Amino acid sequence: MKRREFICVLGSIASGSWPRRRTIIAAMAAMVLLPIEVSDAGWLSDLFKGSSKQAKSAKQAKSPRHVASRKPATSAKPAASPKRRNVKLAALGPVALPPAALKPVAAACDPSKFRIVLDVGHTAESEGAISARNVTEFVFNLRLAKRIEEKLKAEGFAETRLLLTEGKARRSLFKRVAAANNLQADLFLSIHHDSVPNKFLEDWEFEGKKSHFSDRFSGYSVFVSRNNPDFKTSLSFAELIGKEMKAQGLDYAKQYSQPIMGRHQRPLLNKETGVYRYDELIVLRKTQMPAVLLEAGSIINRDEELMMNSPERREIISSSVTAAVKEFCEPRWAMLGPL
Repeated sequence: MKRREFICVLGSIASGSWPRRRTIIAAMAAMVLLPIEVSDAGWLSDLFKGSSKQAKSAKQAKSPRHVASRKPATSAKPAASPKRRNVKLAALGPVALPPAALKPVAAACDPSKFRIVLDVGHTAESEGAISARNVTEFVFNLRLAKRIEEKLKAEGFAETRLLLTEGKARRSLFKRVAAANNLQADLFLSIHHDSVPNKFLEDWEFEGKKSHFSDRFSGYSVFVSRNNPDFKTSLSFAELIGKEMKAQGLDYAKQYSQPIMGRHQRPLLNKETGVYRYDELIVLRKTQMPAVLLEAGSIINRDEELMMNSPERREIISSSVTAAVKEFCEPRWAMLGPL
């Protein structure tokens, strides 16, 4: 429908039986939907004037005095048409809108300038957990982080940075925080793979070597810290990751909410997406930007380790993270609800 035709439709609605409030909302929707030239901008005030004039005319029609005093219409000079100017108001919203107002929830980012730091959990000197088949967590973390980096850059997030840190465990934590802060990142995501407390480990032998496993627990988990300077945004991004992982058919690790975990038990913030609160994590609370830690899956679970070691699972997880980043970056709109 062309803009002028749409305006006419609105005018007919306004002159009908619609409540005035709905007329105003319809007019607001038209302003949002269609570019309007300055020369046509007066239609909005005319729309409201027309509806009030008609109401006034309806009252006058009931009075005999006004009917009796009606005189023949005299010719009037045609109104001078306003000069057209090439100034337009930009369209502010999507093409199809229900009769309700919209308001922006978050501004859009520019993917080419949006800087995401992908922190490879642990270091070559401090390798993290050991899988059921004696592969270090650092190896799993690096492979997955590289695939996520490739996917994000392919989607236009050219400023994505892979963060590799050297040194022993605790010292490396402060190094990676300092590096992320110096890079002035917009978003920080730390990549890890999960294990279990020692009390749950069982012995077995793989390829002639003694090892440990625990098939009791499996699944991914997402962690945020309430002590992060932007906890609210961190939680929003964590929720998006969890939602995308769930959409891919993955289950989250439920054991962290159970008392059997002892000091490793964490508050579960969302039982649908597997987002937990872990306030003490240095990489989450010391970073100056929204920060999330992803445990992609359990490598101490023998079956899940095989899946985590497959290109197919890395593709699923990297696609989930990329989708979450895109949704985080794109403009989002919230409906005010029916009026």
